This record gives sequence, structure tokens and C-alpha cells, in this order.
Amino acid sequence: METSKKIILFDGVCNLCNGFVQFVIKRDKNDVFRYASLQSEIGEQLISERGIDTKTIDSVILIVPGVAYYLKSGAALQIGRELKGYRTLSRVLILIPRGLRNIVYDLIARYRYAWFGKKDQCMIPTPDLRAKFLDT
Repeated sequence: METSKKIILFDGVCNLCNGFVQFVIKRDKNDVFRYASLQSEIGEQLISERGIDTKTIDSVILIVPGVAYYLKSGAALQIGRELKGYRTLSRVLILIPRGLRNIVYDLIARYRYAWFGKKDQCMIPTPDLRAKFLDT
């Protein structure tokens, strides 16, 4: 596994989460990120190594290997800081207290399946995107 790439762990059956990953892939011009579903072996391993309890944390997770990991709105904003056109917005929104940001994040996370739907299986990347996914 490349240690120079930041890793986004996402709910592989969630339509909103898959849409978010597609959004990031299109804007990741510097090839900063790699991706894995929370349900994959590598996703479960990375979560376990960091002691994250996914039963209590319903979140996208950003892992910066050897440095830190981020959850919920913190993860989303750290991801945004790497995307052209979203750097300034992310830097402004990070000034909002984490608790307030996460209230909105948790509300969306709680109802994401009802609002956006759910797949029967994790997203299968196209052949040209396969190298960006750790669990293929």
C-alpha cells in the first residue's frame, strides 16, 4: 500500500457516499487520494488498527498514513482542502466549531439511505479507476 497517499474510507453501499467519492475523484487533479469501502477487508483492517468503532461512528474516514485520521465533518473538510475550487470554502467552514458541524453531518448520515438510497453491493470501479481503489 502506498504510504504517500491519503486514504478515504467510505460506505460502499451508500449512494450519497459513492457520489461523494466520484465527486472527489473528478477533482483530485494531484492524485492525492486512494479509496476503500468500510466493508472491505482493507477498510476493516485500517479501522481496526486505529481503534475506530464503526458502530458508534457513522462517517467517512480520512486516513493520512503515519500522521492522523479524521472523522465526520473534519474528514470532509480535510478532503476539500486538497480539491481545487474547494480549498477556501473548507478553510472557512473549519472555523465553525466541530460540534456544530457534526450535528449537520450526523443528521445527513442518519438519513442518507432514506434520502439517497442504498445499493445491494459495494461500487465496482471502472477499469481506468481501479488503481485508485485499495480493495479491488
